[in-house]
Amino acid sequence: MAFGFRVGVPGMSVRVSTRGVRASMGPRAARISMGSDGTRLSSGVGPFYASNSLGQGRRHTSTSRTTRSRSVAPSAAQLERARRQAERAQQEAERDAAIAQLQELRRQTTSVHLQSFTPARPPVVPGPPQLGLAWALAEAQAHHLTGLGVFARTERAAAKRRAEEDAPAYLAAEQARLHAVHGRLANEADQWWQALLTNDEDTVCEAVNYAFCDNPAAGCAVGVDEPVLSVVMRQQDIGTLPGQTPGITSSGRPTLKTLSKRDRTLWWLTSMGSNIIATLKEAFAVAPGVMAIDLAVLTRLPDTQSLGFVAYGRWTRQAIEAGPWRETADALRFLDIGQDVACSVTTTASGNLSSTIKPLDTSRLPGLQSLLDHAQDDTGSGDATLAGLDADLRANAPTAPLPDHYRIRPFAEWKSQTTPRTPPSAPTAPVHAPAPPSRAAATTLAPGQNLVLPEEARQGLLIAFSFAGADADLTLFLTDTHGQVTCDEDFVFYHQPSAAQGAARLLGKQTDGPHTVERAALHPAALPAHVQRVTIAINMDVDTGLTCGALTHAALYMDCTTGATWTFNPPADPDIRSMVIAELYRHTTNGLPVWKLRAIGQGWADGLDGLARAHGVNVE
Repeated sequence: MAFGFRVGVPGMSVRVSTRGVRASMGPRAARISMGSDGTRLSSGVGPFYASNSLGQGRRHTSTSRTTRSRSVAPSAAQLERARRQAERAQQEAERDAAIAQLQELRRQTTSVHLQSFTPARPPVVPGPPQLGLAWALAEAQAHHLTGLGVFARTERAAAKRRAEEDAPAYLAAEQARLHAVHGRLANEADQWWQALLTNDEDTVCEAVNYAFCDNPAAGCAVGVDEPVLSVVMRQQDIGTLPGQTPGITSSGRPTLKTLSKRDRTLWWLTSMGSNIIATLKEAFAVAPGVMAIDLAVLTRLPDTQSLGFVAYGRWTRQAIEAGPWRETADALRFLDIGQDVACSVTTTASGNLSSTIKPLDTSRLPGLQSLLDHAQDDTGSGDATLAGLDADLRANAPTAPLPDHYRIRPFAEWKSQTTPRTPPSAPTAPVHAPAPPSRAAATTLAPGQNLVLPEEARQGLLIAFSFAGADADLTLFLTDTHGQVTCDEDFVFYHQPSAAQGAARLLGKQTDGPHTVERAALHPAALPAHVQRVTIAINMDVDTGLTCGALTHAALYMDCTTGATWTFNPPADPDIRSMVIAELYRHTTNGLPVWKLRAIGQGWADGLDGLARAHGVNVE
């Protein structure tokens, strides 16, 4: 059927607009219109017109119109506007960061004088470690039992008797030697203190220069004349200051502006004054016999790029210690409280700072002129000697650990020094490195297993941890009934290898073929009454990042004087870095006090810190 369309209503008119389509019919006096906003009746006579709605319209009917949302992509203008906003935000963030950096730099360079320095005190030499007979017996037994198998009962008994004979002499010799070392150190410390008080030139210069080694402005004590110390200081060049400074726009927004020449000079002068005051305060604190300081300041002059003196003067201890150093502006008081102070930066008649920095005339000061002549080189580079001075100051900082004056001689060393040498014709017995007890002679413990140690174990236990695959350290905790140490001295580890006057002591590591063995000696009978438990633990080297899962052939051996041996193989747990392998604890059996041994094999993922914290050790 063909498409057909018919309008059969006479007088109908159709109006089409963006708001819809409306049809109307009838004469002007009574005209009906129909459309999307309902049906209306309008009447008009002459110049008058009226219209009334005949229904609620489609928007009020039960049939609702579904509104479809359209996805409109951003226009090019919107994208460009967003890009400009992002760039502006980035620029503002960079500006704010630069402002904060400049403010912090200015604060650091002009507030050095606000810090305080602890006055020097007479040095106190710590006493030697306390040694006990139990420790000496353990050392002697470890030496005499070296190389003897667990089944060599006769030889072991004879070796233990020799150890009991040697232990008192070894203990007395070490105590006397350590006491002599302490007396020598105390005498040297007293002599040094007296030299510092009497202003011995070498002693004062060394002490002051050591204190100056971390200063932002390099300083060096060059001489002492009675109670007056001479110091030269190297101030940073004015040309190293940044070229911008924080500012505010006319609309009140933060901005960066060019640093004016006057502001640059004021910044540099305040920084120099801050470093001068800090250098004086520290020198007076370090050298209690010094009553005045002659200080001269060197820097590179901006016009000639050569070194020159820009400030010098004398400041007394009384003037520096009486000054209220609370604000940044106090740094400029160095010009007022010194004697014969000269400075390159002067104030003009109008109250402004001088615009140029010129070198001071040092012709009337032979010492300064000589120092300046030696500070410059032939090539005109300016500060070759000062660079060497900076290196010397850095060299004052300790780069190597101090010697251990209280090093305890091993028993074997003491024995070799006290025993007469064997004639060359006499055969000598071979000395073998200690090795862990034989696995075949040991009683193997299971995790959680307990056993009562024999009475002989109270007199001494040798502990050995054997392992391979990675590095680990043996650790002991001497704790109360709750598993907590009563003081940090009851924590035995590689930095504190002895506790309870030697009743618990680490004996060090040795290599035994493909394995590493670390040993410890324990004398339960010599432990203080507050020690109810002894925890035997290991911890992995924190620098390697490895866990206990990296250990291979790990085994703990314990051997007492009767030859009884126990062993426990801890699990290779890949989730922990420290582990409690076993625990010794006091117990009462049949009314008699005994020591018991428990195999554990549990640990902590956070290594030695977690292990120590769990046993009450302060790890802060």
